[in-house]
Amino acid sequence: MKSPCDATLLRIFIGEDDRHEKRPLYEAIVLKARENHLAGATVLRGPMGFGASSRLHTAKVLRLSDDLPLVIEIVDEDAKIQAFLPTLENMMRRGLVTLEKVRVVHYRGTE
Repeated sequence: MKSPCDATLLRIFIGEDDRHEKRPLYEAIVLKARENHLAGATVLRGPMGFGASSRLHTAKVLRLSDDLPLVIEIVDEDAKIQAFLPTLENMMRRGLVTLEKVRVVHYRGTE
């Protein structure tokens, strides 16, 4: 096992319908994170959730929603995450962002 190192987890909570410059916001954020050479980004789609408006978003058959909850997770060195925050602020109109200190163990294959 590799030695764990300190990092920061940036977690972004948005809706599937959120946009940035006519592009889905989640896509714009991931592409901007890649452009800024962050370690990686993952978009997770939730089957149900609600936010500040208390409007329920669900994927249930009888209550279809086009605006399902999304979570984008990005983990990298704290300095790189902190440098990305102003870019993220310019992209988001609404949503929630959390930051957590995490311990990371890298497993890199030799293939």
